[in-house]
Amino acid sequence: MAERNPIHIAFLLYDDVTQLDLTGPAQVLSRLGNTTIDLVAATRDPVATDSGFSLHPTAIFADVPRADILCVPGGFGTTAAMEDAATLDWVRSVGTEASWVTSVCTGSLLLGAAGLLDGRRAACHWATREHLALFGAIPVAERVVFDGNRVTGGGVTAGIDFALALMAAIRGEDHARFVQLSLEYDPAPPFDSGSPERASSETVARYRTMVAQRAPDRAERFAAIARNQAARRGL
Repeated sequence: MAERNPIHIAFLLYDDVTQLDLTGPAQVLSRLGNTTIDLVAATRDPVATDSGFSLHPTAIFADVPRADILCVPGGFGTTAAMEDAATLDWVRSVGTEASWVTSVCTGSLLLGAAGLLDGRRAACHWATREHLALFGAIPVAERVVFDGNRVTGGGVTAGIDFALALMAAIRGEDHARFVQLSLEYDPAPPFDSGSPERASSETVARYRTMVAQRAPDRAERFAAIARNQAARRGL
């Protein structure tokens, strides 16, 4: 078998990240073959996730000036990460040169804030998808969206689907099917409540209430970030 080209993948880490946004695709993409994965953060201190445990960075921003694949996970910490100049500068710099610029869930908002989704179709978590338009992106209600070398996944669990689709684009569908089997990725959820279209109105309302309580000013902060980035770019 011919030697596969090496691939370096950089996942962004920041406080209050949704760990499955990262660990789901990382598990899949680690099986691309001849692959190196870095978890990149501002410092080497453990990074708290939304699941009550921390992840340990393998590198800091200065250690990873480039990567073949950039992946930005989402989570409630996305907003603060979007407000951090060093984080945005690193995402923008690496994303400008990467072969693939990708995200899961609200990570696409961070890509947008870094100016990497201008005029691009993109996915996001259903509850925040509309805010992509603030950053010049085109919100799309799909689980995985390809637009050139930009690949974005919807909410949380879509990260696994996104990673398999990206794997097929890089290594071929046969390899992706093999990895799917090796992971026994054969979802059969016990409830049909995984989207606002299928969940009950009470469940959707309960989720929106939780978001409003946990991040009451999120929409206003997104708008302010968009204004600041537009001013920075002279738009």
